[in-house]
Amino acid sequence: MAQDSARPEFWDTRYREGVTPWDAGAVPLRLVEFIEHQEPQRVLIPGCGTGYEVKAFAERGHEVLAIEFSDAAIEAARRALGPLADLVKKADFFAFEAAPFDMVYERAFLCALPRSLWPQWAARVAEVLRPGGRLAGFFYLDDNPRGPPFGTTKGQLARLLAGFELLEDQAIPDSESLPVFKGKEVWQVWKRRL
Repeated sequence: MAQDSARPEFWDTRYREGVTPWDAGAVPLRLVEFIEHQEPQRVLIPGCGTGYEVKAFAERGHEVLAIEFSDAAIEAARRALGPLADLVKKADFFAFEAAPFDMVYERAFLCALPRSLWPQWAARVAEVLRPGGRLAGFFYLDDNPRGPPFGTTKGQLARLLAGFELLEDQAIPDSESLPVFKGKEVWQVWKRRL
């Protein structure tokens, strides 16, 4: 089994063996509430996994591109999404080309990446967002050196996202969090500075 979470084989193994503790089987309540107050926009979902959020955005009129580099995850997403399966594309977040997005949605993507890639992740988020665009989603706060999931701190996020302004920061109640993230998850919205 591949041991490097920066490689697709690592995730292929987990999906094929059914070891997916980050998969809630549904759209998080906090995201549903957030989407209800958003005008339709162009949204990127990197590391989309099974893709439940793809449907939530698309059904509310957003133009969605979900990307994933694990073949097994793409297969799972396409099965789950049915007629919306074509919204999921195989791509490397750090290398794909697309017009700028209004929003990047984060859910268990950053914490899946080895920490050594986090500066590249932050630079890439800024690159794919239009000026004034937003990074919105769930962040895993934990200081355990092992992972995935690889936890961060609010201070480390602020340093990574120095070119962004924090607009929202709310703890996620344990009742709305998965066991793997329980008590260590926050919802945040960051706006890319002009």
